[in-house]
Amino acid sequence: MKIVAFELEPWEKSAFEQLAEQHDLVLESEPLRNDNAERFSDAEVISTFIYSRLGADVLRQFERLRMIATRSTGIDHIDRGECGRRNIAVSNVPVYGDNTVAEHVFGLLLTISHRIWDAVDRTRKGDFTLSELRGFDLQGKTLGVIGTGAIGRHVIQIAKGFGMTVVAHDMREDREFAERLGFEYESLENVFKQADVLTLHVPASPKTENLVGDDAFAQMKDGVVLINTARGCVVDIKALVRALGQGKVAAVGLDVLPEEPTIREEAELLRSMFRKEHDLETLLANHLLLRLRNVYITPHSAFNTREAVKRILDTTVENIMAFERGQPQNLALGSKSQEAPGS
Repeated sequence: MKIVAFELEPWEKSAFEQLAEQHDLVLESEPLRNDNAERFSDAEVISTFIYSRLGADVLRQFERLRMIATRSTGIDHIDRGECGRRNIAVSNVPVYGDNTVAEHVFGLLLTISHRIWDAVDRTRKGDFTLSELRGFDLQGKTLGVIGTGAIGRHVIQIAKGFGMTVVAHDMREDREFAERLGFEYESLENVFKQADVLTLHVPASPKTENLVGDDAFAQMKDGVVLINTARGCVVDIKALVRALGQGKVAAVGLDVLPEEPTIREEAELLRSMFRKEHDLETLLANHLLLRLRNVYITPHSAFNTREAVKRILDTTVENIMAFERGQPQNLALGSKSQEAPGS
């Protein structure tokens, strides 16, 4: 098979090299884009991370494509309709950094609660005063968790260690787990109302898009803290800017933003001003958030530990090898009975 993997750092390429023994392997550091897809149009398998946007315009340039091995759990960067029409299998990495992302949640939260960034920035300038550095304890605070999948569960376990009260919402409640960890499932509205800190752990979908918007913020306590390490589209970013301006939200920790792939490159941002498919108001709201002192944004790096990235790479290579054997695994789209093309 012709296999092309994109968005690879130099050290990551070694994980794919075992595939070169039986396949035509191409390893690229750049993302897959509409303007470079033609160079790789004979690929039967492609592997990308989330910054390659695999829309129909890109996928149609791959006439022989049979499989996409995304190095992520979510597949919202891939055109499902195009894959379904052409019977392109999509494998993902369902488990790789549950504890990793949960730890990042508390990295963001402790940065806020103990004013860590402000304190470090101040002392680097030789200023050891404590003025305006007073934070707050996590112990005794109520943590609202939206989504109690694998990451949400790790978040709850850590929160209990800090002595926090936890209320959670999930469409599929696990009462046994709740009893064992000592937290309560509540309606979405009640979680919004009770939380001192709200953390989001739901996938991107039509049901979760703008899940946290003006109505949700209106139900929250004044001075709530919001943490989002899920997907940018889960929060209505313009509503968040309004809530910050009104003082409803005291501080925010974000690892994701809507229009994230576009905002990563200023040149792309300037071009998007003339294109209707990007929401200019959202892009401007993102830039405003980047400059607010009570908003802490990391570059979608919650997953990025040595251990988690190795798990991602190992699982991706295993997914490709399983597809080649005609036994696809970790399918997010496609039929388990689908046969792989001959090698």
